[in-house]
Amino acid sequence: MNNNNKTDGIDRRKFLQTGAMFAASAMFMSLRPSRIFGALIDNPTEISIENIILNNGVKMPILGFGTYGLSDSVCERSVADAISLGYRLIDTAMIYGNEASVGAGIKLSGIKREELFVTSKVWVDDSGYEKTLKAFDTSLSKLGLDYLDLYLIHRPRGDVKGSWKAMEELYKEGKIRAIGVSNFEPDQLNDLIATNNVKPAVNQIETHAFFQQPKAYEVLKHDGVQMEAWAPFAEGRNGLFTNQILEAIGKKYNKNNAQVSLRWHYQRGIVAIPRTSQKAHMIENLNIFDFELDKSDMKTISNLDINKTQFPEWG
Repeated sequence: MNNNNKTDGIDRRKFLQTGAMFAASAMFMSLRPSRIFGALIDNPTEISIENIILNNGVKMPILGFGTYGLSDSVCERSVADAISLGYRLIDTAMIYGNEASVGAGIKLSGIKREELFVTSKVWVDDSGYEKTLKAFDTSLSKLGLDYLDLYLIHRPRGDVKGSWKAMEELYKEGKIRAIGVSNFEPDQLNDLIATNNVKPAVNQIETHAFFQQPKAYEVLKHDGVQMEAWAPFAEGRNGLFTNQILEAIGKKYNKNNAQVSLRWHYQRGIVAIPRTSQKAHMIENLNIFDFELDKSDMKTISNLDINKTQFPEWG
C-alpha cells in the first residue's frame, strides 16, 4: 500500500453519518458478497466483520486497517483505536517505518494476540534468501510479536525467488501463518506459482473504482489467490470523495462515497484496508454492512474504471 497523507479526511465524508453506530452491522450479515475467492464465515467477535478463508485454510478479515503514512504516537493511538472499535486485520510494512509504533498500538489495545491478523512486508532492498530471513526477524522484533499472520513480498523486484524460498521455510516453521505478494502482475504471479511449492495466499494491489484491474481480478479468482486492495479510496485522488456518481448512489442508502466504495469492494469479495487517523472515520468505515448495492449500482461503478493507476510515482 502506498498513498499520500494529505488527502486523508479532506471532504472525504461529505455527509458524515454522525448518528450511525458501527455495531449495527451485526444485524445485516445476510447481505453477503459473492463467494469469489473463498468461503466466508462470520467472525465470532461482537461486530461481525466476516473472514475470508485463504487457500491454506487461514481466516482473514475482509475489512482491515491500513497504516501507511502513520507514524510515532499518531500511529500507536490510531492502531489502538482501530482495534478497540473492532478491527482485527492490521497492515504494515518495513518500508512504512512504523512497525514499532504498530506493535505499541497492538500492545496498548490489550486484545489477545490470537484475535488479531497482522500483516507486514519485505522490501526490495531486503530481497533474497538470507536478507529476507533477517528482515523478517527485524520486523517481528519491532512489532513485538512471536509470529505474523501474513507476510508479503512488497514489490516484484530483486531476488523474488530467494525471498520466496525463505518465506516458505518460515511458513513451514509456523512463524508465518500465510505468505503472499503485493503489486504483482498476473504473469509475475503465475511464474511464482509455477516455480514454487507454496501458492501465494494473497496479492495486495492497487484497487479502487478508478483502477479496478479486471484482468488481475479474474486471474486471482482462477488461481484461488485472495485479492486485497491497498488505497481502496485511491486516497481521494481523481476526486473520489466528491465524485457525483458515487454520491448519487450513496444518497439512495444514506451513505457517503467512502462507504459506497468499501461496500463495492466487499460485494466483490475483495479485502480492503482503508487508512485513517480519525476515529470517526474508522467507525464510519465499519458501517458498511447494513445496505447492499444492487446490480445497477455495481454496473454504474464498473463504468467508473479508467484503467489507470492513480499512483504513477510507483511505476
